[in-house]
Amino acid sequence: MSDGKKIVKLSDTSYAEVEKDEYNPLIKRRKIVLKIHHPNEGTPMRIMLRMTLAEAFGVDMERLYIRNIFTEYGKGESTAIVHIYDNVERALQFEPKFVIERNGGVKGFEE
Repeated sequence: MSDGKKIVKLSDTSYAEVEKDEYNPLIKRRKIVLKIHHPNEGTPMRIMLRMTLAEAFGVDMERLYIRNIFTEYGKGESTAIVHIYDNVERALQFEPKFVIERNGGVKGFEE
C-alpha cells in the first residue's frame, strides 16, 4: 500500500497517499499532491476530503484548500492538489475567490 509515504484513511475502502509535500517560504504555504485510491467508489467529495485532511495534518480547515481533483474515468484513482497556508490571511491573499467559494468559504471573513 505504501513505501514510507504518509497515508490518510478516508473511508473503509479509500485512502490518500502523499506523493509530494513541499513548502514555499515566500508564500508561506505547503503544496501537497495526493494520490487518492477509491476503488468501486466515486471521487471523494471536496468538503469531506478537506475536513479529513485538515484533521490529518493538524491544521484549521480554513487554512487548507483543495485546489484541484483530477479523476481518471473508471480507474478508481484521483490526484488532488492541496494548499495549506501558515494562516488564514495568507490563504485569502493568494487563493482565488472561486477556489475559496468552491471549498466552502471562510467564516468571519466577508468582503
